[in-house]
Amino acid sequence: MTRKTPRTARGPRPWHPHAWQAQSLLLAYPDEQFEQHVTLVGRVAAAAGLPEPVAGPLLRFTAHAGQTATADLAAAYVATFDHRKRCCPYLTYYAHGDSRKRGMGLLRLKQTYAAAGWRLGDDELPDHLAVVLEFAATDPEAGHRLLTEHRAGLELLRLALNDDGSPWASVLDSVSATLPPLAGDQREAVRRLAVQGPPEEQVGLDAYASPVFLPDPVVGGPR
Repeated sequence: MTRKTPRTARGPRPWHPHAWQAQSLLLAYPDEQFEQHVTLVGRVAAAAGLPEPVAGPLLRFTAHAGQTATADLAAAYVATFDHRKRCCPYLTYYAHGDSRKRGMGLLRLKQTYAAAGWRLGDDELPDHLAVVLEFAATDPEAGHRLLTEHRAGLELLRLALNDDGSPWASVLDSVSATLPPLAGDQREAVRRLAVQGPPEEQVGLDAYASPVFLPDPVVGGPR
């Protein structure tokens, strides 16, 4: 039977937590547990009832990862997410750039997590896409709202990864398939971000400095 395209405009479906948890695992830094995560995601994608637009891209990534050494994946991860602002995995960057408002956006995310009884690790930033997806898997209603609020940034990241031919483009294709289609104002936001980029004010972020923008590159993403 052909799987139907997911309909997500009215909120999360029962399969969403499985999809978001799987996507979160694949968007974390490839460490010594990554091979196990890839195997687990392959099983989930094949057996959790995910629609084809969600499962298919995940299986494409796991097929690639299964043929690639973890060290090579880790190097590609750093080159993609830590050294290219256009492939930034920190969602508040797309909305606020390096401005004062970004600090408030990060604080709001932390408050949302805390209200749901969800605590971040000391080495995790609240707006990393892998973290947001992991939260969404545990609190689908709140997570769906957060992901939808950052729909324009997610789309720009998806397009950038596809333009670069990155294997992680498949994971973003899967994330996109869990969310409502872009609305008119969101399409305009994507166009504006692509042309103008995020705000560039470089103040008010000391407490939340992202590894992507530190002077010395630091491997980013949840470990």
